[in-house]
Amino acid sequence: MSLKKNKRTGLYFGTFNPIHVGHLTIANHMVEFSDLDEVWMVVTPHNPHKKKSTLLDNHHRIAMVDIALENYPKIKSSKIEFDLPQPNYTVNTLAVLEEKYPHKQFCLLMGEDNLKSLHKWKNYEVILERYHIYVYPRISGEVKVADSVAESNSISRIAAPIMELSSTFIRKGIKSGKNIRPMLPQNVWEYMDEMNFYK
Repeated sequence: MSLKKNKRTGLYFGTFNPIHVGHLTIANHMVEFSDLDEVWMVVTPHNPHKKKSTLLDNHHRIAMVDIALENYPKIKSSKIEFDLPQPNYTVNTLAVLEEKYPHKQFCLLMGEDNLKSLHKWKNYEVILERYHIYVYPRISGEVKVADSVAESNSISRIAAPIMELSSTFIRKGIKSGKNIRPMLPQNVWEYMDEMNFYK
């Protein structure tokens, strides 16, 4: 007897360096205002397109995500990519997750800007064929998307709030002695302050 896939799980990938209220707002909006049952915030150890030097250690970033999610039972952290060979690609992570959790139906969450470059991702056709993608808007407005992506039936646009807050902006603010407390969950701010991160 085959078990039907039950939980519809949205995967929200990021370095979360650090996690901020923008990330939380989008993850929470996606789980509350779409047909997703839960969202997993997948903390990426090292994005091949980002300089590694600015990244906090993996365990600190996952700790901050866990702290931030204490009051959000439908949102969880995932460190699945920590044990995968680097640099890692989303298509590989999805294959590992499918094997490990065969009864979950995995979907991707991404900003409009990532959708624009999706056709450059490794095996992006496989992703479009096998997984649903939930796209949240960015302030840049209408983004030109490759035809192969635009014609896919796998994409749903969700009218989530537009968040123009970035981890880079927060790190620079801390470094220059600005008060960035409103941009972070209170418990994350306390953790970072205590650890003297990004100063």
